Amino acid sequence: MGKKEKNVSIVNVGMTVEGTIRCEGQLVINGSLKGNLEGETLVIGETGIVNAETKTKRMTIGGQYEGEIVAEQDLTILPTGTLTGKASCRNIVVEPGGILNATISRIGGTNQAQTQTPEKPKKSS
Repeated sequence: MGKKEKNVSIVNVGMTVEGTIRCEGQLVINGSLKGNLEGETLVIGETGIVNAETKTKRMTIGGQYEGEIVAEQDLTILPTGTLTGKASCRNIVVEPGGILNATISRIGGTNQAQTQTPEKPKKSS
């Protein structure tokens, strides 16, 4: 017996899904989705359009996402990606060209969201 393969599910171009989706493994969205998402790893391709409330471990946005995200680990916005809404995550990366128009909270070691505020610059003496 070989290694256990990860599940990969795809909402392809031209496909529209409304409702609640729960999946194990990776979900790739190149079509349109509206509703609630739960999954291990979610990827929105360049042609993907999502309006949802999402709970995941890792998420990559290369298309358009509007709604609320809780990503227990990583949230990445690619150069072609747009995030509008609200997100809580442990780590966030916005690649050059990516659009972030959202309220962001950091999930700390206790898995509780902590809103990050910028530090005030220190005056030099």
